[in-house]
Amino acid sequence: MTASANEAYIELNPSSAEGMQPLSGVRVLDLSRILAGPHAAQTLSDLGAEVLKLEAPWGDDTRSWGPPFQSGFDAQNVASYFLSCNRGKRIETVNIKQEQERIRSLVAEHDVVIENFKPGTFDAIVGEVPEKTIVCSISGYGQDGPRRDEVAFDLTMQARSGIMSITGDADAGPAKVGVAWIDVMTGMNAVSSILAALYHREKTGKGARIDISLWDTALASLVNQGHNALAGITPGRMGSAHPNLVPYKAFEASDGWFAIGVGTENQWHKLVDALELDVPANWKDNSARIEERAAVEATVQAAVSALDRPTLEGLLAGIPCAPVNTVNEALADAQTEARGGLVEHNGVMTLASPLRFIQPSNENSEV
Repeated sequence: MTASANEAYIELNPSSAEGMQPLSGVRVLDLSRILAGPHAAQTLSDLGAEVLKLEAPWGDDTRSWGPPFQSGFDAQNVASYFLSCNRGKRIETVNIKQEQERIRSLVAEHDVVIENFKPGTFDAIVGEVPEKTIVCSISGYGQDGPRRDEVAFDLTMQARSGIMSITGDADAGPAKVGVAWIDVMTGMNAVSSILAALYHREKTGKGARIDISLWDTALASLVNQGHNALAGITPGRMGSAHPNLVPYKAFEASDGWFAIGVGTENQWHKLVDALELDVPANWKDNSARIEERAAVEATVQAAVSALDRPTLEGLLAGIPCAPVNTVNEALADAQTEARGGLVEHNGVMTLASPLRFIQPSNENSEV
């Protein structure tokens, strides 16, 4: 990796011996399973926290969510799904019904507790927690409300939240996002809240109870589409197209699909020049292009179809664009290697933490 003369690049990967560990000394008890909670705990581990994950005797459900299966962190064959969100943890088995006193003792010993039991279950098992403890409760619909006790998976959240109604092609049925994105973003929201609570505790000495739900995350993550709906527009399925920008979609090149996103008038002019498009002058305005979406997209498609993807990338330099890669192609991309996007942990190749810090180099620090 490259860095400027006065900077040293610090990675937050378990394999990095000199990695910055801002949460060093923070102890996290992971009582969660599946994805959102485990992903949050894994991120805290990447930041230097000591994470203890407690599993039921039969293990986290995702250990069996395969194939594919790999030799896991504990040398047992487990589903790749489990490996994606449990890196950097010490894992122990506990029988919740028979070892509640042990759980209460461990809760008292840790700074942060992440749990995703059914609402109310944690309090029933643990009771009062120390004032300094931060408890992050993750659930489907939150700790209150009429749906509080309903079970939920990312699929059902994508369905109920509306995202499935705007994902997929217009002439096809609803589609879910290809990964459990609501779970992942819920985990990210949990991490943000936990870090804020740790900062609050530094100032006050007091912990916090955090209530994070897949439902709240899903609604907030509708962003522009949610506000489009509030403005009186009913969002619908548009394939890879954008409701507020044109052209902004995947087009079919001579050797596969290629995504082009135009977000400014300058980028539009660059696209017109690069592809030698013969277009009306008023198309310089995005609002006009939205009004004539079909014609704009057809014009761009006609030019793109005659070119291959490497040629398009060269021609469209300065315009957001990219080939539609397979996951394998993305993992093999030169940028993935340069940024350390994959890391070997306990003999298992995993996706690396996305967190990076740049710090002043000691060589050039003033004394």
